Amino acid sequence: MSTSADDGTGGGQTFFDDADFRERLRELPPSAKLVAKVLEGDSPLSQGDLADASLLPDRTVRYALSRLGEVDLVESRYSFHDARKQVYFLTR
Repeated sequence: MSTSADDGTGGGQTFFDDADFRERLRELPPSAKLVAKVLEGDSPLSQGDLADASLLPDRTVRYALSRLGEVDLVESRYSFHDARKQVYFLTR
C-alpha cells in the first residue's frame, strides 16, 4: 500500500507532511508515533510484524494501534495472505 497522498499535484507527499495528520498524532504516546512511522514506511503490517519492526513488545503495539484508531489514523483489514490475521495501515 502506498504511503503517499494524492493531493492533486502529482507530488509525493507523505502522511507526516499532512498538517492534520501531524496534529492528531501530536498528543499520542511515543509508541503510537513509532508505530505510525513504521506503517508509513511499510504497510499493511500485522501486529507481529509491527512488533518486530518497531522493537516494541506486542502489548505496547496493541496499545499504540488502539490509540491510533481512536483518532482515526489507522485502520485494519484481514490479510490477503492469511485470513486469520489483521493487517494495519495508515489513513487520513
